[in-house]
Amino acid sequence: MKFQRRIQEDLQINLTPLIDVVFLLLIFFMVTTTFTQETRLAVNLPEADGEPVEQAPSTIEISVSEGGSYAIDGRPLVNAQLDTLMRALEEISGGNKDIALILIADADASHQSVVTAMDAIGQSGFSRLSIATRKPEQDN
Repeated sequence: MKFQRRIQEDLQINLTPLIDVVFLLLIFFMVTTTFTQETRLAVNLPEADGEPVEQAPSTIEISVSEGGSYAIDGRPLVNAQLDTLMRALEEISGGNKDIALILIADADASHQSVVTAMDAIGQSGFSRLSIATRKPEQDN
């Protein structure tokens, strides 16, 4: 009987340090957790499945680089201002608003740069605009 009592006294577990650690973990997770949810808009962009069109001789290519600078028919513009782009379009087209325009934008170009180019095209009076795309890569 004496032996049993001695074993029971030795088997006691002190839970205080364990509770302290759990409490500290709880405080840590509460402090580092953010409770605001960011709203995001899911957009599925289409891929171009059409066949490439042969470039007609009476077209003007407008290129938008990754940094947002513009080039018309391979000649870079001085700056990326809307007025500069409109004047360059007017000069290259010679006043002919029926010329087809091809807008080629880098995949990493900002959306604003592409919209600015489209705005310049629209304000200049051009109505035939094509946006160049590439075929999606085939899964092998």
